[in-house]
Amino acid sequence: MKFICAQNELATNLSLISRAVPSRPTHPVLANVLLSADEEQQQVSLTAFDLSLGIKTSFAAKVETSGTLTLPAKLFNDIISRLPDGEVTLDDERPSSGEDSTSEAGILATITSTSGRYEVRGMSAEEFPALPTVSEGQTVQLPAEALMQGLHGTLFATSADETKQVLTGVHLIVHADSLEFAATDGHRLAIVETINETEESDSDESDEPDEDADELEVTVPARALRELDRIVGMHEGHEPISLNFDPGQIVLELGGFRLTSRTLEGQYPAYSQLVPRSFERQVTVERRQLLSALERIGVLADRKNNIVKFSIDQEKQMLSLSVEAADVGSGRESMSAQITGESLEIAFNVKYAMESLKNISATEIIIKLNSATSPVVLSPLTGVKMTHLIMPVQMRG
Repeated sequence: MKFICAQNELATNLSLISRAVPSRPTHPVLANVLLSADEEQQQVSLTAFDLSLGIKTSFAAKVETSGTLTLPAKLFNDIISRLPDGEVTLDDERPSSGEDSTSEAGILATITSTSGRYEVRGMSAEEFPALPTVSEGQTVQLPAEALMQGLHGTLFATSADETKQVLTGVHLIVHADSLEFAATDGHRLAIVETINETEESDSDESDEPDEDADELEVTVPARALRELDRIVGMHEGHEPISLNFDPGQIVLELGGFRLTSRTLEGQYPAYSQLVPRSFERQVTVERRQLLSALERIGVLADRKNNIVKFSIDQEKQMLSLSVEAADVGSGRESMSAQITGESLEIAFNVKYAMESLKNISATEIIIKLNSATSPVVLSPLTGVKMTHLIMPVQMRG
């Protein structure tokens, strides 16, 4: 194998796949990155795989000799990321025909840049497991913008508790004309509904489509979706993301990127039943102002319960936040708001309230309430249809 590429191109792609390299590999080769050079296509591919999450990227390079090999991911990344800008050449020396290609002598890769030359021992690509494929499952096209909106509005609400495995992912439902994302950790719930606009414009001229033709329902680990979010955020262009799915496996492709992940098994909670159908009170407030006040007053919140009290004054059209921290002090802030319904005092976990506000991309939000003990819903005043449900906290006394 021999190829020449730009240092920043190689470094960027190594960074993209690095999260799929296991910290404690079950097999030595999994601590490596797989390099594949294609002379015919003048392209280099990098792959990392921890047997659950796999990421593959491809980029253009001057390939003089096709070939494959694996190199220690961390060492390779550390070297490439520190090289100066300019061209990098990578070629490898294979053992003679009489030697075992997987022996300790193995493969020696030489990395040459404008500043110097490095040699790194690698392993045969034959030992590297192939990324899973989906051959007979469903395939749909997802608009990148809609996917990003859904992930930004729900990922924060996934659970970190591995004993509740199905809650550690985002539940995705793909309809013919819409996408629905949902995440919950048992204390809060986030739902985002976006429009699926990937259908061809001339499809309206055909017979009325079957609404369930492209429908699928799957729960994808949050870890995989955070990597997808990172990859899409770095990608230039507006082409849709291809999603291929069969029971137990999902493959997402965008341009030269490919991400594979196991899906989460188990019945996802019937979350739509948790959202109240009607509300007695409604508060409209500027999102950034409320978030800033919470960030300030949250400094005083008791670390054990993180409680902040919301006082809704319908007569004065004011929303007040207050914290009483034993042996520390207290704080109070007020702001104007549009309030309908009777006045009310209600308390929340300040962390949950702030995380919800940070993940709503709107200038103003609507807070919908019934009582001090019933679920509360936060939604943007305009834009994407988003529902963030938070359970209130019982106030002492």
